[in-house]
Amino acid sequence: MAEDRVLRVRGLLDAVRAEGRSALTAPEGKVIADAYGIAVPGEELARDVDEAVSFAARFGGPVVMKIVSPDILHKTDAGGVIVGVEGAADVRAAFHTIVDNARAYAPDARIEGVQVQELLPKGQEVIVGAVTDQTFGKVVAFGLGGVLVEVLKDVTFRLAPVDADEALSMLDSIRAAEILRGVRGAPPVDRWAIAEQIRRVSELVADFPEIAEVDLNPVIATPEGAVAADIRVILAESVPKPRRTYTRDEILVSMRRLMQPSSVAVIGASNEQGKIGNSVMRNLIDGGFAGEIHPVNPKADDILGRKAYKSVTDVPGEVDVAVFAIPAKFVAAALEEVGRKGVPNAVLIPSGFAETGEHALQDEIVAIAERHGVRLLGPNIYGYYSTWQDLCATFCTPYDVKGGVALTSQSGGIGMAILGFARTTRTGVSAIVGLGNKSDLDEDDLLTWFGEDPHTECIAMHLEDLKDGRAFVEAARATVPKKPVVVLKAGRTAAGAKAAGSHTGALAGDDAVYEDVLKQAGVIRAPGLNEMLEYARALPVLPAPQGDNIVIITGAGGSGVLLSDAVTDNGLSLMEIPPDLDASFRTFIPPFGAAGNPVDITGGEPPSTYEATIRLGLEDPRVHALVLGYWHTIVTPPMVFAELTARVVAEFRERGIEKPVVASLAGDVEVEEACQYLFERGVVAYPYTTEKPVAVLGAKYRWARAAGLSGGRSMS
Repeated sequence: MAEDRVLRVRGLLDAVRAEGRSALTAPEGKVIADAYGIAVPGEELARDVDEAVSFAARFGGPVVMKIVSPDILHKTDAGGVIVGVEGAADVRAAFHTIVDNARAYAPDARIEGVQVQELLPKGQEVIVGAVTDQTFGKVVAFGLGGVLVEVLKDVTFRLAPVDADEALSMLDSIRAAEILRGVRGAPPVDRWAIAEQIRRVSELVADFPEIAEVDLNPVIATPEGAVAADIRVILAESVPKPRRTYTRDEILVSMRRLMQPSSVAVIGASNEQGKIGNSVMRNLIDGGFAGEIHPVNPKADDILGRKAYKSVTDVPGEVDVAVFAIPAKFVAAALEEVGRKGVPNAVLIPSGFAETGEHALQDEIVAIAERHGVRLLGPNIYGYYSTWQDLCATFCTPYDVKGGVALTSQSGGIGMAILGFARTTRTGVSAIVGLGNKSDLDEDDLLTWFGEDPHTECIAMHLEDLKDGRAFVEAARATVPKKPVVVLKAGRTAAGAKAAGSHTGALAGDDAVYEDVLKQAGVIRAPGLNEMLEYARALPVLPAPQGDNIVIITGAGGSGVLLSDAVTDNGLSLMEIPPDLDASFRTFIPPFGAAGNPVDITGGEPPSTYEATIRLGLEDPRVHALVLGYWHTIVTPPMVFAELTARVVAEFRERGIEKPVVASLAGDVEVEEACQYLFERGVVAYPYTTEKPVAVLGAKYRWARAAGLSGGRSMS
């Protein structure tokens, strides 16, 4: 049956292509809808006015009449649609009006006739569609129809194809989701019927790469079902050339030699201070890299006390990585030598390629690398750090604080911001990698490696684009169950391509698709650079929550209110404190304090009150996470609060009770030291802010739900 429908649609699309058309007519759309089980109303193509009268009479009620022309895509704009036509006289008049309007709108348009369509009952209008995204390929879309989708752009996207459950989740992912459940006395719609329309459209576009856009607009949803009043199908001008891909094993083999090399050659190594080749050599040597370091420079015999080679082909033994520190115009010739030597990885620091308009030069080095089986990192990068190997293959400042955070950036400037942040916050790093122009190696390669790397606990990536969104999603889905993936996507406000032929296409701006697809992959999206870096250093510190119940304990009522707002803003849930736990908290709170949630112990309380209430929160299995609000007082100084909190958390950890604890410290400058002390001991703490600790907790929850580790609700 599935083969029959594919053959039927294939024949139709080939015929449309043969006529030089990209847009299907309404009757052709009906053929596709019937083949894929997409529910549409009964309809007939009337080639003359008498046929129109006959068909309308057969439907036995009001009908919709629409112009059918391969040259008129937007029928309403042409005055080619009349709704609610009933009776022979009105049908005749409508037929003539529609044809006359169409001829006036497009005098040369071919007119095949007028579609007579059964009038659907009143219901909730929704839009179901699919577009071809330049990053992610086929994506399916859903939103409410009419003004809501046009003005508010309340629409959600998923990679196609989707299964039934994923299609159903789209209904809950729009802001106006509650309307579908019935509001103000309106009955709920048949949600499964809408989901089925989404699923079938997603199958259609997955089966036929040449279909660029599909629009079911509107779909009329009622308690009894969901029927598409109109289907629009647009073919692509061309199908993109498939990208060269590598298997997971191939990626891991080459990445292992890149990130854990035994031998590195520096092409363009120099004795002259201020030269990039000199800085790379110094960083490799001074950083303590234990492997072999081979300088390559045809004009030198010795560089920084090491034998220099005229060519990389002269280097004895195997070389795992060749780091290029020569001008762009010399890279191709040197890369040929690297290829002949059998070096598996080339790290291209030089700029002067596609980023400056030199696309041909970049294409040339990509072709050379592919011919020899060399993977390219860059060009136009600052290099990379692999701290557990004491490897600092960069011309920038060295970094040697080992830890579990892997950081990548497309931009050199952002790379240096990452480095500075790591140094300031003493963040332990497993790797920092520049990607630059991404002529070859990109985020999905790195994600595949870091997902398996035992030294890496969290991956954070700054990116401006993805070369292959689907490959990234595949790598993310394999990684997220094991460790968090944080992404800062730059260009959030950039408009998508607006030369779209459908409502769905016009709504699919770049960022709208990125937002939903990254969420679908379980990736945590950071709103800004600082958030990306804070999530990266904080997420490995916090244990995974086992449920949704969050309790705020605060010494300042004002902080409690702001922390409550932050909990809601981050999609988290304040626990409704049960009476017995409420009574327990009250035994430690002064009469002018407040139990409930937040638990306000007031600012004048001694350390024992903080300790007793924190113990209660950690002890009770119904509480899943704690948010602490500290207020600097002489009674409980900052470091006293930090030490007691860290001690209690450590005590419970030794007993096997681990819950995420975050803290907001309000006070004078001493709170900064207290926060650092807490951070190093498993409590994520920030001075002068109520938003940041809860945002980090929210990010941890989002990852835990995506990874299936939290007892709380799943991601929508």
